Amino acid sequence: MLAGLTINDIICKQRIYFNSGYTKEIEFRVEQLNILKRAIQENAASIVDALKKDLCKPELETYATEISIVREVDYALKHIRSWVRPKKVKLPLEQLPSHGYVCSEPLGVVLIIGPWNYPFQLLIAPLIGAIAAGNCAILKPSEIAPNTSKVVSQIIQKYFDPAYIAVVEGGIDVSKQLLAEKFDHIFFTGGTSVGRVVMEAAAKHLTPITLELGGKSPCIVDTDINIEHTANRIVWGKFINAGQTCIAPDYLLVNSKIKPQILNSLQKTIQEFYGEEPEQSPDYARIINQKQFTRLAKLLQDGEIVTGGKTNQSNYYIAPTLLDKISLDMPVMQEEIFGPILPIIEYNDLSEAIALINEKPKPLALYLFSRDQNIQQRVLKETSSGGVCINDTVMHVAVSSLPFGGVGNSGVGKYHGKASFDTFSHHKSVLKKSFLFDPKWRYAPYAGKLGLIKRLIG
Repeated sequence: MLAGLTINDIICKQRIYFNSGYTKEIEFRVEQLNILKRAIQENAASIVDALKKDLCKPELETYATEISIVREVDYALKHIRSWVRPKKVKLPLEQLPSHGYVCSEPLGVVLIIGPWNYPFQLLIAPLIGAIAAGNCAILKPSEIAPNTSKVVSQIIQKYFDPAYIAVVEGGIDVSKQLLAEKFDHIFFTGGTSVGRVVMEAAAKHLTPITLELGGKSPCIVDTDINIEHTANRIVWGKFINAGQTCIAPDYLLVNSKIKPQILNSLQKTIQEFYGEEPEQSPDYARIINQKQFTRLAKLLQDGEIVTGGKTNQSNYYIAPTLLDKISLDMPVMQEEIFGPILPIIEYNDLSEAIALINEKPKPLALYLFSRDQNIQQRVLKETSSGGVCINDTVMHVAVSSLPFGGVGNSGVGKYHGKASFDTFSHHKSVLKKSFLFDPKWRYAPYAGKLGLIKRLIG
């Protein structure tokens, strides 16, 4: 805890700071976004080192998926002045003379709870929106990635006043203490089960929430594709960060006509990316801890291993693995895998693949590989998911102009770019009337006015 302060002390100090009005000033927000960008850039080496210790994450992956969050800062800096500008709205005739507009105002003191799989990026990304919208924020990094948690705490303390932005480290007990407090918004990224706990705690205070969860994101592979490009993009999206990505392809639905070629190309690509022994590759991460390693190792018992399957408990290594001969009642198809295991299921008709997807809770992402425009439109129309990426995987999350979030079990609310600003803002409607004249048609007595009212609303 900060200098012996309790959680309640920190929140009180932030409320005082917020009520001072500093955070509402546009120049203040721009300054703080620039400070955040500088903080990330100046501490890149420490961030890389922390993620290497926590997840054995390759340096390139850390830059590509964690430190690259500075692009979100740049996007916010480019657009913030237009975001905060009041938006005029058209008014009906009976409201004249007047004008109406919507202005965005900050919510107040917000809580951001980060996950362990991308422990830097997924904590800082919502913070960018909170700053741009003019809020104070408390960050709770994941204790499961302790080295990154420590670095985040050090960076924030060095660059920001804790009365404005503070980090609270700790385990489940600390999370419970935070959730017992009243915030103006809670932003949580993590699993569905914990998401329910957060939602229940927030409900006690009627606190609005954003839940970025996950689920089993399907990947449909049609026959009309470039096989080499498809394999490259699936293998990259699935096995980056050792599969510990909330939008990684969770399972493949492959047209039976192309399955042999896809299997062969996937195996070839895994070898090209990570070599004959991926455990020796400097480009392949590790499972976060013993608990997750044990859970994933059990899933290797399902189906038939096509490639991979090797494990090493001493360093939490699980090889990039393809599983065939999968039935829908197997454990590997009952839960989000969140690891380097890719089940492959074949279908004969697209209707089968769509039906299978729709039988499960709505996923955070859906992937489709096909050149066929009719198939693309059919999948978009007949399925529901947080987002869709056609002929690639994961890359849609990197587009600031595309709101990111789930639907149903995969999440509540959106962020990235303008969506982040909106998430941490209250959009206040304002109607401003003139004293020029005061028509009597709406006032009593009502005799003789019904015809006019009917014409106005007709």
